[in-house]
Amino acid sequence: MATKTWKLGEVCKGGVITVNTTKTKVTVIGKQWDISAGTRKSSNQSNAKEWIRKEVSLLDGDARRKIDFFIHDLTTSYHTGKILEWIESKVEFKTTMW
Repeated sequence: MATKTWKLGEVCKGGVITVNTTKTKVTVIGKQWDISAGTRKSSNQSNAKEWIRKEVSLLDGDARRKIDFFIHDLTTSYHTGKILEWIESKVEFKTTMW
């Protein structure tokens, strides 16, 4: 299992995205920036309040697209690409052959 948090601030709804990966699923969590912990990117946002979550099974042939669309709804295309690169380095998506 791997976990990573991106503190994106103004270019992201809520400001914080956390991704958890396991062998069978990917969970993307949108969090509201915790101002009481500070406003800098170096601030500890581990207690930021969760406001939206998407869990996708890696057995789903459409998993990558679902994750892509969900993250793209939270942030810009650039950051969506960077987050997906990290996810793809940790898990293997099932590909459907037509």
